[in-house]
Amino acid sequence: MPKEFQHLRFKIDDRVARITFARPPLNVFNIAMMREMGEALNECLPLRDLAAIVFDAAPGTRAFSAGVAVEEHVPETVFQMLDSFHSVFRVLAQISRPVIAMVDGPALGGGCELVAACDIVIASERARFGQPEIKLGVFPPVAAILLPRVIGEKRARELIMLGDMIDAGEALQLGLVNYVVPGAELESKLQSVLAKIRDLSAAALAMTRTALDLGGQTSFQSALTEVENLYLNELMKTEDANEGVRSFMEKRKPEWRHR
Repeated sequence: MPKEFQHLRFKIDDRVARITFARPPLNVFNIAMMREMGEALNECLPLRDLAAIVFDAAPGTRAFSAGVAVEEHVPETVFQMLDSFHSVFRVLAQISRPVIAMVDGPALGGGCELVAACDIVIASERARFGQPEIKLGVFPPVAAILLPRVIGEKRARELIMLGDMIDAGEALQLGLVNYVVPGAELESKLQSVLAKIRDLSAAALAMTRTALDLGGQTSFQSALTEVENLYLNELMKTEDANEGVRSFMEKRKPEWRHR
């Protein structure tokens, strides 16, 4: 039996693992929730016949995810925060199965990074996507690696460096999402995609996903290690990174010192 979690629902049914974010109202990823995500994914590791992994949000929550908890983005916990979040992506790479996101509402910050890491994204018409980290004086490590590969270098740089938000239609045009459907049709579209995946060899799908990952100029795993070093050992030692986080928590405009 899959383990019970506090901040998410996890089940494996008909060869599909489903991880449903259930931390209302906005499914903000705190360290405890991200560790639960990692635990759920680790339960998937030994399942050789697993067809796919699905991420979605529980009914009653107002976002796929509004990102990683800013209050844990302070010097005392930033190492644990980044490690717990990036462990999710490292385990996904190990599992090497098709990963699907079903997005109804905003997917911002870490939520958008998770979307970028998914193979297939089904979004509702009210879905929104963005990487607002720059407005807090930091950058999104996973998005810095994956977003240029997914939507192209120039547009990815613009979204990450300006922190703008895009709607579902633009995300479809850019290739960040695969399908945009009315909210009421999300589940039926997901099931039609899963039906196709279940008809395929799990072993072939795993190797295909690994081959696709190897197609990048630099492997995700090695790139992530380098970006983490930049983030933790250089960025988080700047005055502006700490000011950005403090100003957000104090609900005021940041006063940048540009150092």
